[in-house]
Amino acid sequence: MADAKKKKAPKEGKRLSAAREGVDPRKQYPLADAVKMVKARAKAKFDETIEVALNLGVDPRHADQMVRGVVNLPNGTGKKLRVAVFAKGAKAEEAKNAGADIVGEQDLFDVVNGGKIDFDRLIATPDMMGLVGRLGKVLGPRGLMPNPKVGTVTMDVTKAVKDAKGGAVEFRAEKAGIVHAGVGKASFSETALIENIRALFDSVMKAKPAAAKGNYLKKMAISSTQGPGVVIETSTVMGA
Repeated sequence: MADAKKKKAPKEGKRLSAAREGVDPRKQYPLADAVKMVKARAKAKFDETIEVALNLGVDPRHADQMVRGVVNLPNGTGKKLRVAVFAKGAKAEEAKNAGADIVGEQDLFDVVNGGKIDFDRLIATPDMMGLVGRLGKVLGPRGLMPNPKVGTVTMDVTKAVKDAKGGAVEFRAEKAGIVHAGVGKASFSETALIENIRALFDSVMKAKPAAAKGNYLKKMAISSTQGPGVVIETSTVMGA
């Protein structure tokens, strides 16, 4: 109806509105200042995750421009991950001894295929990929499919499990060419967050595809779970 009232856009929450004060979205801040600002604005009742977003000059729809890798954050993520492993025999025992939360073969396949995914990271020995590959439609959309490029298809299950438990973070460029990755918690010290951010930055830069043309890193920003984004001056990250 012509005289129907237009729906009003929801008002921004008072907390987020207050958090945005003092943050200029058009300005690039030195890394140390950006971290300090984000920590100061993480006021939720839980320990917010600190996340970095890197806008890359790539088109991941083309295989030769995909950016993907894994980085071991020096100070961990602050999150306890549940790790599942597809392995059998001695490798299954090795996975259990390394601290894997779930280990199995056909039994684990049946559980996952049924839609129950009670883990954050999945590792598989190469001989199990024939079975795991059949779970592509379940694991793929969740970013959980094991891949040798990020060390989750390996015979060294001890290292893979310990890396996952100790702060290894997988990163992958999304459709728009943006990499999102958690680099710690708001309770981390500024120094710990800065060290983690630089580790992620270095890994993403080293993962630059040969086919990427022009400006590889367009923009870099940091935010907390419920806080505003703060744009980082990338030269201050490289200046480690």
